[in-house]
Amino acid sequence: MVPESEPKVIVVGLGYIGLPTAAVIARSGARVLGIDVDENVVATVNSGKVHIEEIDLDGLVSGVVARGTLRASTRIERADIFVIAVPTPFDDDKVPNIGYVLQAATNVAAAIEAGNLVILESTSPIGTTDKVAELLAQLRPDLKVPGHCTGTPDIAIAYCPERVLPGRILVELIDNDRVIGGITPRCARKALQFYRRFVRGACVTTTARAAEMTKLAENAFRDVNIAFANELSIVADHMGVDIWEVIRLANRHPRVNILSPGPGVGGHCIAVDPWFLVHGAPEQTPLIRTARNVNDGKVGYAIGRAEALVESLSGAPIACLGLAFKANIDDFRESPAMKIAHHLAQRYGERIRIVEPYAASLPALFDGTGATLVDIDQAIETCPGFVALVDHELFKSIPLDERAGKHVYDARGIWPDQPAVASGEPPVRLAS
Repeated sequence: MVPESEPKVIVVGLGYIGLPTAAVIARSGARVLGIDVDENVVATVNSGKVHIEEIDLDGLVSGVVARGTLRASTRIERADIFVIAVPTPFDDDKVPNIGYVLQAATNVAAAIEAGNLVILESTSPIGTTDKVAELLAQLRPDLKVPGHCTGTPDIAIAYCPERVLPGRILVELIDNDRVIGGITPRCARKALQFYRRFVRGACVTTTARAAEMTKLAENAFRDVNIAFANELSIVADHMGVDIWEVIRLANRHPRVNILSPGPGVGGHCIAVDPWFLVHGAPEQTPLIRTARNVNDGKVGYAIGRAEALVESLSGAPIACLGLAFKANIDDFRESPAMKIAHHLAQRYGERIRIVEPYAASLPALFDGTGATLVDIDQAIETCPGFVALVDHELFKSIPLDERAGKHVYDARGIWPDQPAVASGEPPVRLAS
């Protein structure tokens, strides 16, 4: 039995961040209820299983469910602490959609009581936590809400973004520093006490708006630096220079650290969050907007390079290696590899063979294209051309003798030892 003295925590949203967060909190001894609109997700968690791929998450969820510290439901209940971890996508015009956050806050409003703490963890445009506070004040006029009352508020509201890397989520939820922004300093202090239960990293308090911008700034910084690498790779192709050699040599400078280029930028953070800054301050963000356009444009450039390889091997099957947005995970959100492989599948049909060790079947996007999912050994045996889109460890393990004579477009620099095979200009061996 879980002691009643332990706080009851509700985590709204059991996705890539919500479920690991709920499980880590449950491991600390708190009584955790995970809320999700998907009944299949709820049933999976309550059975002690997981619906997403993340290192060690299955064992952790199984353990905390068995101990009774974690359960799931589609219906919200009363609790001490409410953590909102729902998606914040953008539309086709790059306008952020905080509808899921506001809906989650509406649900929370029906259950909160005096003394409760509400924390938003979803990556959000600056000012979203203020909107949550405003909504709670409107829906619960019986409660004194921080920022909307005089005297001491009845509840606390804070913002604390996740800062984790897929594949290392459980480690980084605990070890990484956390930035905790409160609507008021009192709110920040209350949230700080909660995070100290399970976070070993430093917990630094600030305002909610500063914490929101911190999260966006972190991912915009990475996006800008990746854009520099991606633009350099295009210049190197134009000049007939090996970009991987250039980066290796340039990084020998003590104050230079150029990142690795790729076929674009994907995932739920770096490919999305900078647009929140651009939308909020369009006239003040020319660099951030340009970096986004460079990285989005790299997908089209990579498609052109891949098409050149396919056309050079008329009629032969081509293996696209990887669909995930980064190595060694099963996350395909905003994946440039997925976009490139899908484009090739639509154009070349059954000639396209896809290798993705983290997928049991092709995503529905590929239905009707004629493309097939094969394992790496089949690809090596049957495909004279490789389009390497994700640097999974499995692909890195292929020795040179098994790649001998292959025509390769290596968008990730997986095989710097790959000999160039003549098939048009520039040599298809050159990366991106």
